[in-house]
Amino acid sequence: MCLKKNCGFSLLEVLISIVILSLTALGAVGLQLDTLQTSRQAAYHSIAVALANELAEEMRSNEAQMKLPDGENLFSSIKYDSRTDNNPPKSSTCYTSSANCGPVELARADIYEWLSNIQRSLPGGRVVVCRDAEPYSEAKASLKWSCSSDARSGFVIKIGWNSKKSQKETSESNEVATPHVAIPVESYVR
Repeated sequence: MCLKKNCGFSLLEVLISIVILSLTALGAVGLQLDTLQTSRQAAYHSIAVALANELAEEMRSNEAQMKLPDGENLFSSIKYDSRTDNNPPKSSTCYTSSANCGPVELARADIYEWLSNIQRSLPGGRVVVCRDAEPYSEAKASLKWSCSSDARSGFVIKIGWNSKKSQKETSESNEVATPHVAIPVESYVR
C-alpha cells in the first residue's frame, strides 16, 4: 500500500517534463534550420568561386581583349546587379562550328553566358570586375565593392549575393552588404 504523497507522478511533474521536452525539441529544430542555412550559404560560396574562376579563365583566354586599355576591354566594365538590372544583353552565339566570332564578339558571348549563370545561380547576385589594389577593407574587416582603378593593379572579380546575414545588414538599403568572393585575375598578357 502506498501513501498518498508517494503514489506515482503528480500532474505538475508531468507538465514540467513535457515543457522541458518541448524546449529541447524546439532547440533541435532551430539548430537544424541554422545548419540548413549554413549549408545553403556554403553551396552559394562554392558556386561563386567556380563562376569567378570560369570568368578568370575566359578573360585570360581572350588575349586580344586583355591587351586593350581598360576603357575598351569589355571585361573591365562588368558591373551587374541581378536585383536591379535587366537581363544581361544578348550576344551572338560563338559556340557553333559555323560561328565566325572575333575577340569582341567572343567576349560579349562569354560575358552574356556568365552573367546569365550568375542570375540563375545566386539569389540577388551582384558582380563587379575592376582593377583594385586593395579589395579588402581593414577598417571594416571585409571585402569592399569600390575599386581603386589603378592601371597598374590587376583585375579582381567581386561577387556577392543576398544571404540571411546580409539581409539584416542592408535592411534599409537596396544593396548587397559586401562581396562574399573576390578573385584576383592576372592576365597572361602584359
